[in-house]
Amino acid sequence: MALCDDTLLCNFPKCRIKLCGFAWVTACSHAFCDQHGSGEFSHSPVICPACSSALSGKMDIVRTELSPSEEYKAMVLAGLRPEVVLDISTRALAFWSYQIHQERLYQEYSLSRAEVQIKQLEKMLNQQNQSRELDLGAMRGEITSLRKVMEEYKRKYSEVAERLMERNRQYQKLQGLYDSLRLRNMTVGERDTPARHAHHPVGPAGVFRHASSPRVSPPFLAMGPKGDSSSSSLFTCLEPDIPTTFFNFRSPAKERGRPFPQNQ
Repeated sequence: MALCDDTLLCNFPKCRIKLCGFAWVTACSHAFCDQHGSGEFSHSPVICPACSSALSGKMDIVRTELSPSEEYKAMVLAGLRPEVVLDISTRALAFWSYQIHQERLYQEYSLSRAEVQIKQLEKMLNQQNQSRELDLGAMRGEITSLRKVMEEYKRKYSEVAERLMERNRQYQKLQGLYDSLRLRNMTVGERDTPARHAHHPVGPAGVFRHASSPRVSPPFLAMGPKGDSSSSSLFTCLEPDIPTTFFNFRSPAKERGRPFPQNQ
């Protein structure tokens, strides 16, 4: 704030608006806007809201116009001795210098608080950036592993696809062979059908008559002692419980030791 700048700020905490019109000034060199000055200085005891100083004197608080008229300027110091005018001007300039100094201190305090907050925010930002970098590195590693898994699956898929294509080719080949064999068998069957009808004549009821097979010779008969067939019987074994094999096949027990009969 420069000396030529005629703008003052309200010294009430959390106000800090530019003073215009009327303002309240105190003997402790503080200035307040008309709203807060009227509210704070309307009850007793009167305490300065900026420095908590007691303002009990009659001239400790003055409500002044910041932009006085020309008539007021011409008459406010008229008739006063030069040293009084200089003393009043010196005190007025001291009030203004104090306001500038206080404003500079306030700005420095605000700047220091802002710097502290900026440092805290930068620290928090660095911590968050580090955590994000760690998370990003973990995600990159996971993406790399997933890419490897995806490449492995792609390789397996290509192998399976090649196997499937090979199986399909084999299946098509076998299907072609099967179709050709079926057609060949159908052709051979159609050629053999007339020959079968010629060898197997059809009977009256439409049934094929099979050719008579040669008569089977009767089984061998065991001849009796006289050589006749009246006492002959089938050549069997008297012990049915014993399995009939080549080694235990024998004649009845009664005829053991008899000579084999001869036909006369």
